[in-house]
Amino acid sequence: MKDRLETYRQALEEAIREYERLSQKRARIDERLAQLLQTMGSLSRLCRLEPTVRFGLTDACRMVLKSAGHPLTAAEVKAKLESIGFDASRYANPLACIHTVLRRLRRSGEVRLVPRPEGKPAFDWQRPPKLVMVKANELDKLNLWLTSTRDDPNAE
Repeated sequence: MKDRLETYRQALEEAIREYERLSQKRARIDERLAQLLQTMGSLSRLCRLEPTVRFGLTDACRMVLKSAGHPLTAAEVKAKLESIGFDASRYANPLACIHTVLRRLRRSGEVRLVPRPEGKPAFDWQRPPKLVMVKANELDKLNLWLTSTRDDPNAE
């Protein structure tokens, strides 16, 4: 029984490692694809070509945030969209629509809010979460530690 349990644990650990490697690889590929889409959009515009597939605002915001590599404010997202030729003329107030999209992406967990000292919050693309496995008997200790440090900002 002990050998079987050890075999399962090893298989689980290997599956977690592979998942982490593939998640990191996918994040790099997604970021590069978003960069290429922006490049293609910009170059198409310079060549006076019309895109064959139009992005919706939500997908365009996703693309901009994925390729940015750093947090962007809604105004910066709007500027990036304009730079790649996204047609926002169908929106009466594009910035308000971008704010709405960013709030929805935040609620769905796709982006995270990053407070800035200047007061305008920025939004950053969420990378896939890292998996952590905790033994059941260690979970109580972890919960106790988290509870005790939540109210004490100086706790280690």
